[in-house]
Amino acid sequence: MKVLLDTNALMMPEQFGVDIFSELERLGYFDYIVPTAVVRELRAISKFAEKGKDKRAASVALGLLSRCRVVDADGVADDVLERLASETGAAVLTGDKELRKRLSKRGITVIYLRQSQYLEIDAQGRF
Repeated sequence: MKVLLDTNALMMPEQFGVDIFSELERLGYFDYIVPTAVVRELRAISKFAEKGKDKRAASVALGLLSRCRVVDADGVADDVLERLASETGAAVLTGDKELRKRLSKRGITVIYLRQSQYLEIDAQGRF
């Protein structure tokens, strides 16, 4: 199955020590899709953030893109993710609470980090 990864999803491995790819595979997701809007955000964070965990996490996230399929879809990242998920039926991996609510209202499957340890599918729109 397909899953779209947002900016903070790709930063999870560095920030929380979670292997998102093995976790996604455990949940049945093997096609990792990243829109160029997310790549643009990661580049901006890695370049302009002050030294610290976000800058490092964004740099690590950019390295993880080699395991993903990057699709040409620019604009506001959250809008792009919502549009692509609606068009393709893909789930979305995100840690952004507002985006989770927004996607759940549209009936889009959301995957999130639970207890800073593992990924879980949010089928009921729980927050």
